[in-house]
Amino acid sequence: MITVTNMGLHFSGKKLYEDVNLKFTPGNCYGVIGANGAGKSTFLKMLEGKIEPTSGSISIGKNERISSLNQDHYGFEDCEVLDTVIQGHEKLYKIMKEKDALYAKEDFSDEDGVKAAELEGEFAEMDGWNAEADASQLLQSVGIDESLHYEKMSELSEGQKVKVLLAQALFGNPDILLLDEPTNGLDNHTIEWLQDFLADYENIAIVVSHDRYFLNQVCTMMCDVDFKKISLYVGNYDFWLKSSQLAAKMRQDANAKKEDQIKELKEFIARFSANASKSKQATSRKKQLDKITLDDIQPSSRKYPFIKFEKERDLGNDLVSVKGVSKTIDGKKILDNITFTLRPGEKTAIISRSDVATTVLMQILAGKMEPDEGEVVWGQTTRTSYMPKNINSDFEDDSLTIIDWLRQFASKEESDDPFLRSFLGRMLFSGDNIQKQIKVLSGGEKVRCMLSKMMLQKGNVLMLDDPTNHLDMESITALNDALIPFDGSLIFTSHDREFVQTIADHIIEVSDKGMVQRADTHYDDFVNHPDVQKQVEELY
Repeated sequence: MITVTNMGLHFSGKKLYEDVNLKFTPGNCYGVIGANGAGKSTFLKMLEGKIEPTSGSISIGKNERISSLNQDHYGFEDCEVLDTVIQGHEKLYKIMKEKDALYAKEDFSDEDGVKAAELEGEFAEMDGWNAEADASQLLQSVGIDESLHYEKMSELSEGQKVKVLLAQALFGNPDILLLDEPTNGLDNHTIEWLQDFLADYENIAIVVSHDRYFLNQVCTMMCDVDFKKISLYVGNYDFWLKSSQLAAKMRQDANAKKEDQIKELKEFIARFSANASKSKQATSRKKQLDKITLDDIQPSSRKYPFIKFEKERDLGNDLVSVKGVSKTIDGKKILDNITFTLRPGEKTAIISRSDVATTVLMQILAGKMEPDEGEVVWGQTTRTSYMPKNINSDFEDDSLTIIDWLRQFASKEESDDPFLRSFLGRMLFSGDNIQKQIKVLSGGEKVRCMLSKMMLQKGNVLMLDDPTNHLDMESITALNDALIPFDGSLIFTSHDREFVQTIADHIIEVSDKGMVQRADTHYDDFVNHPDVQKQVEELY
């Protein structure tokens, strides 16, 4: 159990939180949400003991082991993959290495024998003899083949390293599991496995994530970081969001009939409770949900950017035809004989267990990379607007301010300061912020700049490679809501399941062995269709 009592934290005179009182208990998965900069990741570091609170205390149950997801993807380059996973259980790994060092001594003494016996006892108590088998099983579960288990971490791709570090965090059944953005860099197949793992997790799991579907699938409680507080709410993300919106609606409309709005909240709670009663994660929370009142929910102070895409001209009869596209990079086949035709108005999600495959295909479609074989033929009426996954490539002239950078993409009528100031204000760049240089912007700010550019370009085909990367929950929601009604065509990649499910009506899965596609369908239908998934498995 974790108990947070009257906790506060100040940074350079700035108050991040104050008077925080929380209790985390086994059997629950807690989702930590809040705007960028609110202190979500900092809170996890405090729970882990890496940052001390300015006031109050954080107490952990005696002998409880904490494990966290390592954010340094290159911190274990000289270690073997299997060893890297076992290092997730620090004490076990230390005993294992100390024991091995003793047995390797040429002058093994009686004293060494006594010490070795003690270590063997501790090792057995921690189920050390099964450590390698358990680590191997975890690695295979997250998609790391046995052939890689004794390779150096330096030999793995970026995506594979992410999976190994996830296995490291999960290894040894920690009492407290802290996961900061665990779905970043994971393919959808591995994310689904992680969802199932956390849904069955019997200890304490605390997760920071911008993936709404993921939070809804795994969380039984939400920690909302807002108003310099951290407040705990029963339920998953959707329940918190709906309740928060109802509370905000009530407080903003002083003349509304409060009784009607309270009734609306109670009806929503009743519907949620009915659904939750069928869920293995939330059964024990039903009685608590029934007791929630409007005063228990505080409306959020977060701000949403205004995103709306308009096209300058309609599409004709043809969108794009891809014929026999193949690509090999550094001797490794990435795409093989990719052939498909997209129709005007379709919103197509390109997915894969390899981020490299989806990004390479997006670059080929955007004309940023040439295929080794095959061709891409666009319709004559198409006007594409493209957001790459690596957004830094579009910010090379880093001496420009935000407003001057955006001015390059505005029409003559839209290039004056008053219009651009107003436009940027709706994208949450207000006041002197518009004079910031591009080079000092955060990842999320750069993505909002890119979205601003695309809105001004008024393309009838939007191409977005993992656009929710770097964005906070509010910006993801605003982008999601803007793309659903867009009446042009859309081609995109994303690991955000709700984003894909609510937008795409055409799914294409690609690999180095070919592709599987299904038009006029949504993501859930694609992944739940037995015949389709049989074809998908053959791709890997």
